[in-house]
Amino acid sequence: MALEITDANFEELVLKSDKPVLVDFWAEWCGPCRMVGPVVEELAKEYDGKAVIGKVNVDQNSKIPAEFGIRNIPTLLFFKNGQMVEKHVGVAAKAVLAGKLESHM
Repeated sequence: MALEITDANFEELVLKSDKPVLVDFWAEWCGPCRMVGPVVEELAKEYDGKAVIGKVNVDQNSKIPAEFGIRNIPTLLFFKNGQMVEKHVGVAAKAVLAGKLESHM
């Protein structure tokens, strides 16, 4: 299951991770977010132990989305060694997201 990432635990779970990280910025009212959500959950299961995969609810957490300039959702950010290395805005197929994640492993 994808981790719940918040303003409070972002540094610990994302920036200090020794594994690649995929963060899904989403909101409950967002239709495209509901399309990406199950894909993110599947990736979380498949990459368990190999990557950190989590979700940030932008309605409940405003600091991190503002810090990374998240203006549209869903936005998926990829991190490696505490640095953002890739950004994807909008809906994407599972194979596309898996490929992006693999490229940072």
